[in-house]
Formats: sequence, C-alpha cells, structure tokens
Amino acid sequence: MCGIAGIMYKRGSADIGTTMTAMLDSLKHRGPDSTGFALYKPAANGSRDHFTLWLKWDPPADDQYGRREYAAAQRSAIVDQVASMGGRVVASDQPLDYVLKLDVDYNGELKTLEDRLESLPGIEIVSLGRSMELIKDVGLAVEVSEHYHLAGFQGTHAIGHTRMATESAVDISHAHPFWAYPFADIAVVHNGQITNYHKSRHLLEREGHRFRSHCDSELIAVYIADKLSAGLSLEEALHQSQKDLDGVYTYFVCTENEIGMAKDELAAKPLVVMEDDNVVALASEEVAIRQVFKNEIKSWDPYDSEVMVWSR
Repeated sequence: MCGIAGIMYKRGSADIGTTMTAMLDSLKHRGPDSTGFALYKPAANGSRDHFTLWLKWDPPADDQYGRREYAAAQRSAIVDQVASMGGRVVASDQPLDYVLKLDVDYNGELKTLEDRLESLPGIEIVSLGRSMELIKDVGLAVEVSEHYHLAGFQGTHAIGHTRMATESAVDISHAHPFWAYPFADIAVVHNGQITNYHKSRHLLEREGHRFRSHCDSELIAVYIADKLSAGLSLEEALHQSQKDLDGVYTYFVCTENEIGMAKDELAAKPLVVMEDDNVVALASEEVAIRQVFKNEIKSWDPYDSEVMVWSR
C-alpha cells in the first residue's frame, strides 16, 4: 500500500512545493518509508539546452568534516567533467552532504553526459529535466520537503509518492517517483504491481534501455518514454500500456506539459479525481485533495481501464 498524488494548474503557476508536501503528508499512513516529488516549472528562459540534474553518492562513514570534504571533492569532479564535454555548470545547491543539484547548460547528447557523469566513482544521477526537478529520499513528506527546501517552489504541475517498502531496499534509489533514463522530464508514480515485470523489462533491455533499480515502477517510466519517443501521444501510450503491462495498478505520468493517469481492468487500487476550470488534482484518497480545496468539492473515482490526460 502506497500513496500517490498529483496536481496541475491549467494556467499560471503556484507554490507546488508546499501544496504537494501537504498532499503527501496526508497520505503518510499509506507509506512512511520514503517520499518523493516530481515538480515541474517552465524551462529556464525557454532554453532547450538548460538542464537541472539531481545527483547522489554514498558519503564516507567518518566524521562530519570528512563528509563535507568528500562532498566538495565530488562536486569539483562533476563540474570538471561537465566542462570537459563543452558544458557549463550555471549554479549548484547541496541541501545534504550526499545530494547535489546542478543547473547545466549543455547542447550535446544527453545520454553521453549522463554516462560520463556516472563514470565518476560513486555517482548516481537521480533525475534530469529541462522543466522537472525530481526530489526523493527516506523519510516523511514534511522531513524531505524541509531538507530539500521545497517550500515556495513555484511550478505548474507535480506528482508525488509515499512509499511502503514491500520488496526492495529503503533508500533513495528505490524511492518514487522514477525518472525514465535517459529521457528528460518524464516521471512516474505508481501504486500496485506489474506481474509481467521481468518479461517486459527484458524486451525493453533488448531495445537498448537501461534500468537503475529492480522496481516495477521504473519499468512503467521507461516503457512510456519508449512509446513517446516512437511518436505516440501520452494518451496513446497509456492505452497501450494497459495491453502490454499485466497487474493491478494505478499510476500517474508527468511530462513537460502533461499529466496522465491509467488504471488496470480490475481497478483495485484507489484513485480520486477533482477538476475545475483552473486546476486538476488526483490522489489515492480524497483527504489529500482536501489539503488543496478547503471548500466543498465534487470528486469522482475513475472506472476500470480508464485513461485520462490533462495538458497545459
């Protein structure tokens, strides 16, 4: 049992950092192990060459000074690697001694940049996006939000997840949302289980896709990204996933300008949707939506096998 939530403002932007924190905090009973946010804002200056990366590494287990020194060395190595590829680190932020946010100007091949960064000892890229910032860690929503300074994050749409670990480790790598490596700006949150995971993963790996975990939610992200890169619309990709992915699930997908949801044919995993002229909100339970809308709302439960997509 996990909790998922999403929101999209059809016009303009809002403090989605605070909003998603409140929504996910109300779902903490569904998953206290880790929390994650995929937050979207317009690309910086409209540039197609400006990217935000979140990276992590395993810090040494010695004293705090040694950890800070190690983190500084890692940051320096990353900046040098980006420069060696003709890119430029515009800004950086290190909210914790094992996590680094980089704003990078780079007009080369994204997969090459990602592979070169991950060739550095201990480095793992958590996400990359022109519009997306994906933040996730062990702990409750309010803790993760505070550590990563999410209050005041002005954005257009977002999805988030509270995880109850049932099969894999409790760490950043297995926390949701999942980014669809190596595609920019595609993220997934998921409640349920994909029962043909191994077969579906094998098929995607034969096409050259790479996975960073053994979580079936990452499979959904890579699957959708593969379909989008082949020319399908998000709605078409979601419908196709219901034919190709077996299991019991409800999941959300975010792209740079869209948010979509899909339910399996049994519709066993809960979902509530509320929409008006300005905003759409969806979550595992209505209590999360009521964190945004304090007045009377009209919500509904999507049917079995239902797909819905909203665009800005």
